[in-house]
Amino acid sequence: MGSDIGRAVKQPASESDGRAAAEAAARRSYGKLVAILASRSGDVASAEDALADAFAAALEQWPASGVPANPEGWLVAVARRRTVDAIRRRRTSAEGATHLQLIAAEIEASSMEDDLPDERLRLMFACAHPAIEQSIRAPLILQTILGFDAAAIASAFLVSPATMGQRLVRAKNRIREAGIPFRIPEREALDERLDAVLEAIYAAFAEGWADPAGTESRRRNLATEGIWLGRLTASLMPDEPETLGLLALMLFAEARRAARRDGSGDYVPLAKQDTKLWDSGLIDEAEALLRRAGTMGKIGRYQLEAAVQSAHAARRLTGETDWQAIARFYEALSRMTQSPVVSINHAIALAHAGDRGAGMTLLEALASDKRLLTYQPYWAARAELLTLAQKPSEAHEAYGMAIGLETDPAIRKFLQERRARLRN
Repeated sequence: MGSDIGRAVKQPASESDGRAAAEAAARRSYGKLVAILASRSGDVASAEDALADAFAAALEQWPASGVPANPEGWLVAVARRRTVDAIRRRRTSAEGATHLQLIAAEIEASSMEDDLPDERLRLMFACAHPAIEQSIRAPLILQTILGFDAAAIASAFLVSPATMGQRLVRAKNRIREAGIPFRIPEREALDERLDAVLEAIYAAFAEGWADPAGTESRRRNLATEGIWLGRLTASLMPDEPETLGLLALMLFAEARRAARRDGSGDYVPLAKQDTKLWDSGLIDEAEALLRRAGTMGKIGRYQLEAAVQSAHAARRLTGETDWQAIARFYEALSRMTQSPVVSINHAIALAHAGDRGAGMTLLEALASDKRLLTYQPYWAARAELLTLAQKPSEAHEAYGMAIGLETDPAIRKFLQERRARLRN
């Protein structure tokens, strides 16, 4: 096996080339490789362990012996060999040894193929199986498909890293013990599992979207991955309106990427963005998807969020933002989701639509929600509405909270400038 794997190898220019190639393969293909490995064994945790061993071997060998022509195939072959070795240590009977030899031969043949099968969507639906606790399905997808660590996922889902880590381990064990199959479910079982899949895809895109300048390769890849997974899901389920709605939502957002920062790298709020910088091709595609979803008679969260984005995108044609329409979409979305984040956006839309009192009342109603005490958008929205209400002292205080919570230097600078205007 080893001689075959090393057959198509080129020598690296330097030691750093080998390390860079291993890191690039991890960023590019982690989830794809886990899915390939786990789809055969049904054991996600073992697949991750074997892949970790393979990456460790790559970091040791590639700088010295060269980067394989097919890095992903090399990693899968090594990971599968480690898995077989682990099984061999646990099974010593002659029958078991023969069986393992057959597995090894099959592994060798399949892992050296140029085009590795993409099993990610099947793995995502396995993670979303009813046997898995509902609250852990999306976090499990994020970790297995995108390689997020438990701490990062815990922050997004408002639980401690230790708690999230324990839940993820239990969920992976559950997949193995219950023998959950890696396949796309039948129609009658699809809806429940699809929600978790779409939530994870959107979370991945949102993580990538948090890098507006596109300077962090990992985050930029996550936005691309999210859209790719969205396209894949929509292509497999063209009659499911929420898959179309989610893809439309991501495309609307991605279309505005180039306008989110000016030439100096400063943050540009949506209302001030130059619409000429928006990608009209992506917007047109998103509009078509949203219209198609709207003909299917089933409105959901992602379609409503995409409708909000569509209303913003219309400014490129009309020169104005229809805030009343946006407020209506957020009102419907708030009733559907009961989300405080949606309520914050609803409050802002009401204020811009001319009903500042209703917007402020809505924000005041959220003040007792402890989850928002450290949520920057809440304080930024509060500062904005207090400014509109000509309450500079209270607005100054709210801006101070928002600035203290913001981690993006460009947005922090924008908030500081807004606060400075209060003194004038």
